[in-house]
Amino acid sequence: MSEDRRRHTGQAGEAAACQYLEIEGYTIIERNWRCRSGEIDIIAAIDKTLIFVEVRTRRAGGRFGTAAESVDRRKQQQVALIAQVYLRMRQLAYPPMRFDVIAVMMNHDDSISEIKHIKAAF
Repeated sequence: MSEDRRRHTGQAGEAAACQYLEIEGYTIIERNWRCRSGEIDIIAAIDKTLIFVEVRTRRAGGRFGTAAESVDRRKQQQVALIAQVYLRMRQLAYPPMRFDVIAVMMNHDDSISEIKHIKAAF
């Protein structure tokens, strides 16, 4: 898959995840928040809880396992570190928070076939 196609797939998955979260009552605070340590795809809130969301998108028929399986221990640690940086930079005194994964499956025609929201994934 070309870099442009991969980027398009990722952006489409993140857009679908944001739309899903908003329908479910979440408020989107940030998208693609970056610091030197990396990026968090979505930062959202619901019921006074801050949610750091890693979005993984796969195309139907892919060879690399499920989207959710691709969030390995190293990625979990990186997201947790970036969340700490975010809290420090925003001067937030560790509010209730959790780390979620949203796995998006796309068909070959770019339509979304499935969205799986794993709350408190790590």
